[in-house]
Amino acid sequence: MALLEMIMPKMGESIFEGTILAWLKKEGEAIEEDESILEVATDKVDTEVPSLKSGVLKKILVKEGEVAKVGQPIALIEVANESESDQSLADSEEKSDLANDLLAVTPTHTNTILGGGSSLQTTDNQINIDERFYSPLVRAIAKAENIDTHELARIPGTGKDGRVTKADMFHYIKSRDEVSQKTTHFENFQTPGALITGGDEIIEMDRMRKMISERMLESQRISATVTSFVEADLTNLVIWRNKIKDEYQQREGEKITFTPIFVQAIARALRDFPMINISVDGERIIKKKDINVGVAVALPSGNLIVPVIKNADQLSLIGLSKKVNELANRGRKNQLNPEDLTGGTYTLSNIGPFGNIMGTPIIMQPQVAILAVGTIVKKPAVLETPTGDVIAIRHKMYMSHSYDHRVVDGALGGMFVRRVADYLEAFDIGTSLW
Repeated sequence: MALLEMIMPKMGESIFEGTILAWLKKEGEAIEEDESILEVATDKVDTEVPSLKSGVLKKILVKEGEVAKVGQPIALIEVANESESDQSLADSEEKSDLANDLLAVTPTHTNTILGGGSSLQTTDNQINIDERFYSPLVRAIAKAENIDTHELARIPGTGKDGRVTKADMFHYIKSRDEVSQKTTHFENFQTPGALITGGDEIIEMDRMRKMISERMLESQRISATVTSFVEADLTNLVIWRNKIKDEYQQREGEKITFTPIFVQAIARALRDFPMINISVDGERIIKKKDINVGVAVALPSGNLIVPVIKNADQLSLIGLSKKVNELANRGRKNQLNPEDLTGGTYTLSNIGPFGNIMGTPIIMQPQVAILAVGTIVKKPAVLETPTGDVIAIRHKMYMSHSYDHRVVDGALGGMFVRRVADYLEAFDIGTSLW
């Protein structure tokens, strides 16, 4: 028999650690290859992790509720004897690949990421800045709030091994702002706490709602958000979908919605305006090669999740429809994996099914823009004809385009959403899917 280390797997880009939610197997129990043996929570998704080998779970190294870094051993698995050469080769290749991944994304010194200063040691809490780990989110908050390495090193951490958490950062920033206001002799107005009466129900936020809350606040702090609005005439599109939807469901076994058509128009417009398909890294603009469109999905719990359609510009309308349906269905069943939620370069939020005509969506960081589409309603409209203007009933929809004014000016943001509308209005009523 041989003992193998099960390591914390890499669970998507920009994910460096995960929290062990639950072990699905106990020590001493047999496990099968590809059988799920634990549940892990990351900043992006909860997911089950399968075993790569059949054997016996001999020892759990990271307990439930504890945090494990990518590449860290989390369990020992006893397996049947294998060729020593094959085994050692597999282990070395796996660890070598993992080490390369970690070296590519994990900073050796925090101060080199945040900029300025040399390696230093602070006497406060005896924290060495070169040794304490800072998550990408903590570094982003520090950069946005102009917190340098010296200041960051003085922030007490409540996380594992003294690690600074998002909550620590928010608490520190709030305290710092309050002190700053007092020293400048301004009156410090506090937001009053909620008044709770006897008949009120107190509901604790679940983990996903806490993450959504933090990310929305983070986006508002980072981006200088403005919104442009366009009304599009979708009459041809509505007529076309009404004409083919029954045949589509018969042939494909699922419904075709307007969402894949919106995604197709967005992908085409992103090709026309590549400076919308970007992200911001400090004072650098990163223009993305791939067009990956995230689609917001409302969950039965009331929470929101945003799976991503990779290379959306390369998929046919049928391909987009199937991908949208697949991701939405798996999202509602909590069956998405981390890769489904990473890599987005632009986001679509369809608020129409809830009866909303328009909204001002919040940007998904580190993207720079997001489009909300409202409900499609019938309206009287003036149309130009060869014999003069007429009033006709048309299917209209508002589109709300929020973008980061740090890097996207009003002309570009407005032209982009207008181009999306142009593609939708020009939809060919004779389009064939087969």
